[in-house]
Amino acid sequence: MKQQDVARTGRQPLSEKIYQMLKHRITRGHYRANEKLPAEKDLSVQFGVSRPVLRAALEKLREDGLIVSRQGAGNFVRLTRETALGYTPVETIADIQRCYEFRLTVEVDAAGLACQRRNREVLDEMARALDLLSDATGSRLHREDADFAFHLAIARASNNQYYSETLKALRAHIYVGMKMHGEALMSDGAAALEQVLEEHREIYNSIVDKDQLRAREAMRLHIVHSRERLFGAGMLDLSMPEA
Repeated sequence: MKQQDVARTGRQPLSEKIYQMLKHRITRGHYRANEKLPAEKDLSVQFGVSRPVLRAALEKLREDGLIVSRQGAGNFVRLTRETALGYTPVETIADIQRCYEFRLTVEVDAAGLACQRRNREVLDEMARALDLLSDATGSRLHREDADFAFHLAIARASNNQYYSETLKALRAHIYVGMKMHGEALMSDGAAALEQVLEEHREIYNSIVDKDQLRAREAMRLHIVHSRERLFGAGMLDLSMPEA
């Protein structure tokens, strides 16, 4: 078995951690637009990982449009609108809780706007993701990719690129919470997976029916319930300390 298949830091593959670290450097200007990244061998030494692990991280950066490969020249930064937000990587449980808080503002509003502005194409996109979630639930699995695709389709249905670009910029952060949430669901059994599927269906049906208040509430409850299933009674106190 290859190192990238087994090397892990916490619940994340090691290549995902390297991806997030490189993304952070790019979005924070450590590597600027059109600048060449260090050679693979040098990056491998810097991060203390094998070349296959590094290449998996670089491939994800290419898929996200953050870098481009030029034959015989190496990898170069390609800064786009999607990377302009530059959120820092998830490092603590508190960060996951903060991400859920932020989603409660962005995604609830996006769901309301989606009721007013969605078209058949984006409804079909939601339905395809919902079908994947349904198939996974029938197999007693949770698919983070389908889950995220469903939420991204709703953001796209708002016809406001700030919602969809924000979700794409948060993809790695949301994936961490979704993966941990999925693990909790599978340990809780079939009923928990079915409940989450029904929550997604309610959001979808509300948007199909153009019921804005219902869609906003369905999205709010889904995110709140996801957070509760993950944290239980262990919500952190995020109050700032007194000076």
